[in-house]
Amino acid sequence: MRERRFSLYDIEQFLREAGAERVTEEAVLDLERELEKLAEKVAANALRYAKHAGRKKLIRRSDILLTASADAYNTPMNLSRNASITKKASIAEM
Repeated sequence: MRERRFSLYDIEQFLREAGAERVTEEAVLDLERELEKLAEKVAANALRYAKHAGRKKLIRRSDILLTASADAYNTPMNLSRNASITKKASIAEM
């Protein structure tokens, strides 16, 4: 059995606060997996922004906020000098 990164109780409570009256164990486990995937994407993109800023190991709040503004965590923003801060990178550019 693997180590849990999120509390199953907290995930269930989150679903209930979102309006669910009843929640299956499968739903809680599926949401746990999705949260882990999302957290991994956020962390990887935040690290990318930190490295671009010249910080090899320190992730700051601004790196997380940049990640959050990049198409719901799916597409990292283009960090080239000629790109505007709002332009998103396409798959071909990466």
